[in-house]
Amino acid sequence: MDRTCKTRRERGAASTARVDERIAAQDVASPEDNLSGTNQALKEELAAVRAEQAQLHQAIFEAAQVQRRLCAPRELCWGEFEVAGEIFPVRHLSGDFFKVLDLGSVLGLSVGDIAGKGLSAGLWLAHLMGLIQRCARQHSDPAAAVAEFNRELCEGHGEPPMTALFFARIDPERGELAYCNAGLPAPLLLRRDRAVESLQEGGPMAGAMREATYGGGRVTLDPGDMLIAYSDGVVECRNSRDEEFDTKRLSTVAGAASNGSANQALFSTLGAVLDFADGCSPADDLTLMVVRRREGALEGRAHSRAKDSSTTYRGHASVMQPGKAAQRGSFPGS
Repeated sequence: MDRTCKTRRERGAASTARVDERIAAQDVASPEDNLSGTNQALKEELAAVRAEQAQLHQAIFEAAQVQRRLCAPRELCWGEFEVAGEIFPVRHLSGDFFKVLDLGSVLGLSVGDIAGKGLSAGLWLAHLMGLIQRCARQHSDPAAAVAEFNRELCEGHGEPPMTALFFARIDPERGELAYCNAGLPAPLLLRRDRAVESLQEGGPMAGAMREATYGGGRVTLDPGDMLIAYSDGVVECRNSRDEEFDTKRLSTVAGAASNGSANQALFSTLGAVLDFADGCSPADDLTLMVVRRREGALEGRAHSRAKDSSTTYRGHASVMQPGKAAQRGSFPGS
């Protein structure tokens, strides 16, 4: 019996020794094993983050494309008038916007700049564009339309974004432009004889005071005249010497291109701004709208086209005359 107990004790000791050896071996290997496991977990987590980032970038890209469609038409011929607009966003989503509106017998024009940039400003853009479109149809006076825009903006839930807005209506019969400028840099009217006028009548930026008052102005666009409306990112664009592009350069550059079409003047001017920046990234979105009254155009014979940045609209209204119902087919989303 003693021999049996001894044998059992010897076997138990041997077994314990083998367990201890395995535990010791595991203890020696565990730091590397743990590190390997940690690395694998980090790789999986990084892959998940990259996948989410790619999805976010795709969503932002798609939202930017929606913004560009909302700002259609990018180019339009309307009787004797040519209109061209473009946005150069500093980020994927822009806080700037422009819109050409079909208001029946008149043409509505708006250029806006929402305070801030990126996602926060971009999320407000569609709402504000819809708001100015509704106010423009309710009020024939641009100043009244902007005042209503401001009231509705201030009455919304939460704190509204400060918004600079230029809104105008063109009467093609008289060649008259009625406007209200709410805090946007004063648009420039370049006359055929090279004289330059600034359109300053209006009031404060919308979204600041519910009861803000707004005035308006009226000018006549004669054949050969050109209007340049722009956001502050254009004239405040800086180069490597910390110089601003400024209003004087803008009028000079735009004036040099005034003999071409509105579209040519637009991209010539925008190109001059980016050349001036000389590789320095703009700090703010750049938005330009050019309105030009053609010289020698015969009313009712002007061929019309409307297109946004990515699509050419080929509706039945290939010939557009102010006030005609067919004209509405060339205004997507209006």
